[in-house]
Amino acid sequence: MPVWLSNWLARHRHPVSLALHILGIPLTILAVILAVLQLAEWRWDLWYRPVALLAVGYLLQWIGHVIEGNDMGEIILFKKWLGRPYTAISPRYATKREE
Repeated sequence: MPVWLSNWLARHRHPVSLALHILGIPLTILAVILAVLQLAEWRWDLWYRPVALLAVGYLLQWIGHVIEGNDMGEIILFKKWLGRPYTAISPRYATKREE
């Protein structure tokens, strides 16, 4: 198993969080694809469709992280840049090796 996948799975152990991510991640990817396609066809009037997909996709992932008890990856990145503490793996799942 690739290291990135094992790290990702370690951060998404709660079954509800994992299910929300399985739904939310494709929605966010679809939002980007739809935005590119709409812009290629110059359909600025349909801006709300990719925005809605992106918002719902991220909302599902955010709910998953609230359930999980850890920070989202993007939030971790910003907290690292700012030198702030972050929670990569929920304390309820962390082992001595992961802390």
